[in-house]
Amino acid sequence: MAPLVVASGLEKHFPVTRRLGEVLRGERPVSRAVDGIDLTIGEGETVGLLGESGCGKTTTGRLLLKLTRPTAGTIRFDGGDLADLAGAALKRFRREVQLVFQNPFDAINPRFTVFRALREPLQNAGVPKEEHPERMRVAMHRVRLPDVEGYYDRYPHQLSGGQLQRVVLARALVLEPRFIVADEPVSMLDVSVRAGILNVMRDVHATMGLTAVYISHDFALVRYVCARTVVMYLGKMVEDGPSAEVVARPLHPYTRALVQAVPVPRVDQSREPLPIKGSLSAAQAQVGGCRFRDRCPYAFARCADEEPPMREVAPGHRAACHLL
Repeated sequence: MAPLVVASGLEKHFPVTRRLGEVLRGERPVSRAVDGIDLTIGEGETVGLLGESGCGKTTTGRLLLKLTRPTAGTIRFDGGDLADLAGAALKRFRREVQLVFQNPFDAINPRFTVFRALREPLQNAGVPKEEHPERMRVAMHRVRLPDVEGYYDRYPHQLSGGQLQRVVLARALVLEPRFIVADEPVSMLDVSVRAGILNVMRDVHATMGLTAVYISHDFALVRYVCARTVVMYLGKMVEDGPSAEVVARPLHPYTRALVQAVPVPRVDQSREPLPIKGSLSAAQAQVGGCRFRDRCPYAFARCADEEPPMREVAPGHRAACHLL
């Protein structure tokens, strides 16, 4: 599988509010939202970014789409460095990547009809006007809204949450992108309609050969849609492997705690969840060593002194833990 997206040493730091003492000492504290990620995504691969809120998943997705400038590191898309893109090359990149937003009710201008919402990206990308009707029709059929004419004149408030999210997905597909990032694509929807949206996404990948990153905290979603799962904790990758393997045989203590704490079909959850201590915000103050150590029930002295590297424990299955 040829790589489409390659991130090396990727970092993104945000300044935080300084106290008076820090100002006087000339200190500039930062929040390390993404702190040294090496991630390769193959052409046609579906990858899930999993973890608690605040672990850096969304920031990573925005970096991969060049919506945020990295503090350090490089991102290559189809062999080219994103930092070098400008002019026509940047415009072509914008046509080849798309973002699917979390909240469909905020993703489309409430004053736009479905027709206008679908046409807008085609106009912005400079697609010839005569191609618009067919592209819009194909995109609507792909998301299983075959009554195209029946939806074109509707406004967002006239659609259900499931219908609106399908329109949002159709808008992302109308340019026939190669790479999409979906940020919690079904978290705002009722449980009763989530399965339908996820089935649409699986069909789209199969028919279009899309490369995709799904950002979620839901193990069930990632396992159903993604062939591969990357678990993040405080800006770091702690586990990376085939989704079925990560769920059935998690290697990192943090991943095992997530699996045991969240209901996942056909997984043995008879044991009690691991006793994770403390909170994510308290762990952010740690410097050096393993970032999970203060919440890990298995931590020992080495965890405080040395940051564990990612190690391949099984073919295609890696984790960052000294216990391995």
